[in-house]
Amino acid sequence: MQTYINETTDEERAFYGISGAHLVNCTFEGEADGESALKETSDLEIEGCTFKLRYPLWHTRRALITDCEMTDTCRAALWYDNDIEIKNTRLGGIKALRECDNITLERCDINSVEFGWFCRNVKLTNCTLTSEYPFMRCRNVEIENLKMTGKYSFQYVENMTIRNSVLDTKDAFWHSKNVTVYDSVVNGEYLAWYSENLRLVRCKIKGTQPLCYAKGLVLEDCEMIDCDLSFEKSDVTATVKGSITSVKNPYSGSITAGSIGEIIIDDERSRCKINVVG
Repeated sequence: MQTYINETTDEERAFYGISGAHLVNCTFEGEADGESALKETSDLEIEGCTFKLRYPLWHTRRALITDCEMTDTCRAALWYDNDIEIKNTRLGGIKALRECDNITLERCDINSVEFGWFCRNVKLTNCTLTSEYPFMRCRNVEIENLKMTGKYSFQYVENMTIRNSVLDTKDAFWHSKNVTVYDSVVNGEYLAWYSENLRLVRCKIKGTQPLCYAKGLVLEDCEMIDCDLSFEKSDVTATVKGSITSVKNPYSGSITAGSIGEIIIDDERSRCKINVVG
């Protein structure tokens, strides 16, 4: 394996096409402002490197990235990549991950608008994320212990599992399919409208007008805090611990809660069974 140590480069396509290389403490910056430093590469180990230039890792196959920093100016860092592990790394540029397959991120700090669009087979463990529109149209995603601050999160995702996470977001899970969330806090307005087969297990849900226009919606032993006008026009099976502020026109299924502040049924199509057991 060829090794590059403590190198600094600002050249266009500085390491284009290399294979079987180890880069240690290298820096990609300079006046030449060259793009695509590691484009079309494979079988890389990248350790302790700093990326300040655009598009460094496109069409890369098989790489291990550890203890690196991708700054705000490192735009669109990883696109069209396969089989990438990223550990203990800061991803700070816009659109950091897109159109990738089989990506693992562990203990990463991510601050990236439009993060993770159109990706497949993604796994995040013990990460933090700040983003707008993260994970748009992703498929086959596993998330464990994520602390996320976002807007318009997880739109059109399919086949995703989230565990032990805190999701502070808005409009999350719109048009999502086959998503399960375990033991998490989900704080956001208009949660999961138009979703299909969303399952929330032992979750704490906060925010106005959640879970409307949903199909195949399931809540198991969840809490709902400040959730008004919930479940409008949804097919839902829900068991809720404690109270729900209000429920409006759920179409079908059943809702069981300790108490409900207001039940609004003014649509003749509403056939949902509502049980108060407090």
